[in-house]
Amino acid sequence: MTTKAQELSGWEYSLAPETTKIDIEQKNKLFIQGKFVSPKSRSWFSTINPATEEKLADVACAGKADVESAVTAAKKALPKWSRLSGSQRAKYLYRIARRIQERSRELAILETMDGGKPIKESRDVDLPLVAQHFFYYAGWADKMQYAFPGANIEPVGVCAQIIPWNFPLMMAAWKLAPALACGNTCILKPAETTSLTALRLAEIMQEVGLPEGVVNILTGAGETGKLLAEHKSVNKVAFTGSTAVGKSLMRSTAGTGKKLTLELGGKSANIIFADAAIDQAVEGIVSGIYFNQGHVCCAGSRLFVEEPILDEVVSKLTHRLRSLRVGNPLDKNTDLGAINSQEQLDTVERYIRNGTEEGAQLHEIHSERLPSKGYWCSPCFFTDVQPSHTIAREEIFGPVLSVMTFRTPQEAISRANNSPYGLAAGIWTNKGSKIFEVAKKLDAGVVWCNTYNKFDAASPFGGFKESGFGREGGMQGLRPYVRLQNQSRRAK
Repeated sequence: MTTKAQELSGWEYSLAPETTKIDIEQKNKLFIQGKFVSPKSRSWFSTINPATEEKLADVACAGKADVESAVTAAKKALPKWSRLSGSQRAKYLYRIARRIQERSRELAILETMDGGKPIKESRDVDLPLVAQHFFYYAGWADKMQYAFPGANIEPVGVCAQIIPWNFPLMMAAWKLAPALACGNTCILKPAETTSLTALRLAEIMQEVGLPEGVVNILTGAGETGKLLAEHKSVNKVAFTGSTAVGKSLMRSTAGTGKKLTLELGGKSANIIFADAAIDQAVEGIVSGIYFNQGHVCCAGSRLFVEEPILDEVVSKLTHRLRSLRVGNPLDKNTDLGAINSQEQLDTVERYIRNGTEEGAQLHEIHSERLPSKGYWCSPCFFTDVQPSHTIAREEIFGPVLSVMTFRTPQEAISRANNSPYGLAAGIWTNKGSKIFEVAKKLDAGVVWCNTYNKFDAASPFGGFKESGFGREGGMQGLRPYVRLQNQSRRAK
């Protein structure tokens, strides 16, 4: 597959496919009480490679009896695990992190095969961050008194953790690492379309000798997650996913005493001022939404450009998108991989049709060169977008960008905040004072300045409004997994 620039120059990229072969079990069981077990439900579902539409394996679908077994295992393991010293728990987390590093190539390939994202994204971004989170929270495990000075610190208990398909391993690390560091036991429920790397993580738990029942992994669809979240013996629910499901979880956990954290949808704003470094900003736009197929809840899917530079930004964005390579996610040259599933592709295409029907102008790149098999979407963007347009208001979760303009900083802030979401934002300008002035007025949990989509285990992440509540990462990521009681009050 060649880009327009390559065709004109007479050269093209040589293929650089990942050659390491990964063995995948044809029947992938549940992980309960430290062992892989067949589902009591006797139900299985297929997981598909979205780039080829080929079946990778069958995965167990946990039912009510399986959920019961996993919760029982986590409850049984809780007293012993929570009584371990922080330094002892840290040793297990360090071992997990080191083993993730040692198996990172295998995990990256499997993540790409199961999810469709480019191998260089899995290999160079996801896996290093996965290991980093386990290392980071291993460091906190014996230092809780510094995170919560003057308090008696107790683990919450049994934690149900439900994660999405866009960053399977990274979301697992975000959930598991702080929970384990604080002395909790966990039941992890990965998305049904991307379950395989979570089960490889279960293998790593076995390899490092993690006590049985401390981490259990239940694969399945939405009903499995619902059964898990509503179980009366679950003390904490952590969910990353759609706003609709998050609202449902709030209703089901209300009045139960369960702790709840939600990281939900987003319609994040990227704001480019006329004094910004335009080339740098365009690269940030591309990395913020296209390199991951728009499969991030914090994707900068609304672009606000100061009017005098609109034509320049659109021209440079078009030129940059033409240079992107779309195709086999296992090719190390690929920039954009496949959409995760047929269902998600249908959703993205519906939004694109909706955008044109409402009067926005579509700029589509690579559409004539998409592979014939698999779930593919051409990277595109819309201009002439109005705030009332559906593509400017609703989360698309695909490589689709809505470009709008503004004249003053106040207008940019107002338009960026005109959303039910509040997950992330980006600001591009060469004036530091403007960055701080605008950033403090944006309704966003994370604001990136002259960069976008950069993560670190020591930095908290989370949203406002319908993007959820609670924080993951950093010292703040410990808080949802502990119960605190003032020591002086306890002594009385």
